[in-house]
Amino acid sequence: MKSEKLFQYFLKLGGIIVLMVAIGILVTLIIGSIPTFKEFGFGFIFSSNWNPTEGRESYGALPFIIGTIVTSILALVLTFPFALSIALFLGEYFKKGRISSLLKTMIDLLAGIPSVVYGLWGFYTIRPIIVELGLNAQGFGIFTSAFVLAIMIIPYASSISAEVINMVPSQLKEAAYSLGATRFEVVKHVIIPNAGSGIFAGFILAFGRAIGETMAVTMLIGNSNNIPTNLFDIGNTMASLIANQFGEAEGLKYTSLVAMGLLLFVITGILNLIGKMVMRKFTA
Repeated sequence: MKSEKLFQYFLKLGGIIVLMVAIGILVTLIIGSIPTFKEFGFGFIFSSNWNPTEGRESYGALPFIIGTIVTSILALVLTFPFALSIALFLGEYFKKGRISSLLKTMIDLLAGIPSVVYGLWGFYTIRPIIVELGLNAQGFGIFTSAFVLAIMIIPYASSISAEVINMVPSQLKEAAYSLGATRFEVVKHVIIPNAGSGIFAGFILAFGRAIGETMAVTMLIGNSNNIPTNLFDIGNTMASLIANQFGEAEGLKYTSLVAMGLLLFVITGILNLIGKMVMRKFTA
């Protein structure tokens, strides 16, 4: 009983610490961004002008919000068929064996590779292919960074999805087989509906990972402060802008970058909230 109470105490303590850290980060970002919102108001969010010239300073977050959302959504779309296929393969078709162990090892390896390595790979491998195809003169852009992001988030989406698929009760599948259902029909009508909320949670986690990615995107997106006009245009994300300009920022530019961090924090929180609401709807 003592050990159980001690365990519960540490769980509560851990939850309180996490909550305090989150509140501390939020308060710090809010305080640091006050000068920007005093200067530009909430027009900062909807303005597309980013001009750090002294005497004519003007800052707006819209190009970077659009760049972040477009890049992350495109990465999620690209990763969806591959991550779901891997999850079904590991969770239903080959749960054990050498092939399964090899694939799981490769997925773990992908998750452990530093983002700067992905960035270098994209720079020297994917970028020249984009140039050769004539999609972009220099190979940088939204699509290049999204493609590399898609590979980076496959482990997050596929691992959780595979675990959830593996947890679908075997009685449900056996009942479907006994009624004459094929394996594809079992996957479509039994596994996917029952594991839907868990699969969705895996992709929400992957989406959050894509939104917060910095180094690989910074190396491949082109770092333009303009709103991208197409998927092969260069652009910038909130994270890459902060990484590029925070070291030399001061004054109003510094507080604008802090405000950008606050927006990134809020967008991530909203996405997590939406994910929980959808999961509750699936499990209700």
